[in-house]
This record gives sequence, structure tokens and C-alpha cells, in this order.
Amino acid sequence: MIADFFQRLTAAHEQPLTDTDARLALAALLVRAARTDGDYAPSEIARIDRILSARYSLSPDDAADLRKDAEETEASAPDTVRFTREIKDAVPYEDRISVIEALWQVVLVDGDRAAPENALLRLTASLLGVTDVDSAEARQRVAKSL
Repeated sequence: MIADFFQRLTAAHEQPLTDTDARLALAALLVRAARTDGDYAPSEIARIDRILSARYSLSPDDAADLRKDAEETEASAPDTVRFTREIKDAVPYEDRISVIEALWQVVLVDGDRAAPENALLRLTASLLGVTDVDSAEARQRVAKSL
């Protein structure tokens, strides 16, 4: 499954990701954000499940299953570019800002904002074509809501 997913991400032909692939790409980005500081905290796992459940109208069990698939996918992924490329091409700008907000939710939920997490969010925002200003505003909205 993961090999097929990466093959579709790196395919030379311009075929859009399926909904399933797009969900897995976003979930893997969320997992990557949570793991970046070396502490994959239960609060981050729970936040990822809530984000996936709300975003895709999944039951808690289905959201957890998607996250588990994303954990395996993220561990196998060589870089963040593979996840962001298709999201950027397929998702309107406003929705990409909501992706950045979801990433900030995962990073900030444990109360500890580490330098590697900041670096990953800067990189991801750039790869998604989200401006630094919009990313900072997304972070501020999330921080106020936690």
C-alpha cells in the first residue's frame, strides 16, 4: 500500500491524487509535525485523530485507522516535499491555510514549541505556497483557541 502511494506521488504523469491519497498525505504531514520534536505525545495523537475525524467526517475508529496508516507512511517517506506537492496543486489557497492551522494545532497542543517544529512549519508553509504572514496568523488563531 505504501509503495503504491509513493509511486502515485512521484509519478511522472499529471494525475491528481485520489481522495484517499490526499487524506493519507495530510495525515502523514500531521504525524510528521507531531514527531518532529522527538516526542510523539498522546495529546498530539489525540489531536491528529480529532482533526482527521472533523475534516473528513470519520468515526473515531476510522480516524485512528487513518492515523495509523499515516504513521507507517510518514516513517517511510524520505522528505516532506512528497506530501506537500500534491496538496498544493489540488487544494485552493484558503484550504492550504487550514492545513497549516491543523499542523499548528498538532505542534502547539503539547504546550512545547520546539525549534525543529518551527522549522518544519516554515518549510511546509513555503512548500504549500502559504505566506509567512498567513502562517503566523494561523498559528496565532490556533494558540488562542487552545
